[in-house]
Amino acid sequence: MRIAAVDLISNTCFPALAADELGFFKAEGLDARIELVASLGATKALHDGSADAMIAGSVHDVLTEFPQWKGVKIVVALSKGTPWLLVVRADLNAKRGDLTAIKGLRLTAAEGPDLALRQMLIGAKIDPDRDLQIIELPGAKGRDVSFGVFAARALGAGQIDGFWANAMGAETAVSRGVGKVLVDVRRGDDPGEVRRFTFAGMVTSDIFTESNPAAVAAAVRAIVKTQKALKADPTLAAEVGRRKFPQEAADLISTVVKRDLVFYDPVILQEEVEAMNRFAQAVGHLSGAVPYDEVVATRFRDSWQ
Repeated sequence: MRIAAVDLISNTCFPALAADELGFFKAEGLDARIELVASLGATKALHDGSADAMIAGSVHDVLTEFPQWKGVKIVVALSKGTPWLLVVRADLNAKRGDLTAIKGLRLTAAEGPDLALRQMLIGAKIDPDRDLQIIELPGAKGRDVSFGVFAARALGAGQIDGFWANAMGAETAVSRGVGKVLVDVRRGDDPGEVRRFTFAGMVTSDIFTESNPAAVAAAVRAIVKTQKALKADPTLAAEVGRRKFPQEAADLISTVVKRDLVFYDPVILQEEVEAMNRFAQAVGHLSGAVPYDEVVATRFRDSWQ
């Protein structure tokens, strides 16, 4: 199974990365190859057939290539909830959760997650086009770029005043002393329904699922077993980090994963899909509601246990 990943230095997609590194894919008889294809490249790879599956921190991104969820389905959740945090300069005089503090700042976000950032700001009555700047970092769309860590580096260099990215990016900025978390929607800093805009998951094309259902089921079982293994022994995260991540990220991943264990749940609830689809409609990616079983491959639900 060829798997395109939007980020390889990631806490949200970590259960899939760990399933590969810890041998859970192999134990299920699956020859899985994970390749980083940053930004929306993973969705394009799934669409053109160069990938059989994709792992993404925002599963709704597939709608850019598969309108109305036609031809694709989510097979398992990797991590619950909108996975991005809003990080700002450490010296900014701002209280946790106060979005008004970003007025006049320069922020950055990856393509795809930027839509969630903009929608969050609109919900807080902040105009993302007038009240601040949301800029694109040169090089951020590179095929091998892990955005959160890339953005943390840019924050430290003074290129930006803040960024919207995963917890690995946030932890990198905080540990370097250059940033602080302003908003973490999964942990209560949530204006409106932002925490349910999206979630991390594995997505496969209907073509691949129909021709290789056993392989998809094996991948789902492997991810579920990995989630359980990480909860039983969080130190496994450090082992994976040492093998796969640059040194700084390897040192941080165990801390981040321990905090995220509560979100490592394979089950995809109907209300989560409905909330995600409402967000997709709000940003123009869906023209109307789509039934749960047209978004989720329910045939694999038994493997979530």
